[in-house]
Amino acid sequence: MPPGRPSSGVFCFCAKPQTKEVEIVRTRELAAAAIFAAVTFAVTRYTVIPIPATKGYFNLGEVAIYVAAIAFGPVVGAVAGAVGSALADVAAAAPQFALFTFVIKGIEGFIVGRLAGSTTAANLRATISGGVWMVLGYFLAETLFARFLGIAATSAAAVGAALAELPFNIVQVVAGVIVAALVAVRLRGVAREQAAR
Repeated sequence: MPPGRPSSGVFCFCAKPQTKEVEIVRTRELAAAAIFAAVTFAVTRYTVIPIPATKGYFNLGEVAIYVAAIAFGPVVGAVAGAVGSALADVAAAAPQFALFTFVIKGIEGFIVGRLAGSTTAANLRATISGGVWMVLGYFLAETLFARFLGIAATSAAAVGAALAELPFNIVQVVAGVIVAALVAVRLRGVAREQAAR
């Protein structure tokens, strides 16, 4: 410190140096996010069953999102849900849903990853919470689309069209819950073992 400069009231806004361990963890998280975004895209895109009532489609993308979120946390879950699912909408000729999907599925993945834990009960609560958000989010989005894209002539008919897709969205959640309960905890253990090396 130069002579005459007081020692108090001096702040350094320099970025803290990152440790090698932190850099490794962030690199692995980034890699996991990219991999699971691709996995979510593939699973979503190639399990498409069209639903004419809303011009949407049934898929098994929740399986990949929940596994990613439980195994690697909320950031990876959010990226997998947002990016992978939105790209699948574009590829599946449903680009009108892509922006809504980016937000809805991204938040879904974050919720699951945030609430997930080391027990089956915690992961059930996490996936069910994320699933409830997804079902409600798409119900609102599909109601808007059915009304403003001319699929339904009235608001009541738009709600009816969205209700027609509701069971499919619930099945997506149930499939994700079941598979995630079987796979995600084991994958999470493997991820932790790799991170400890």
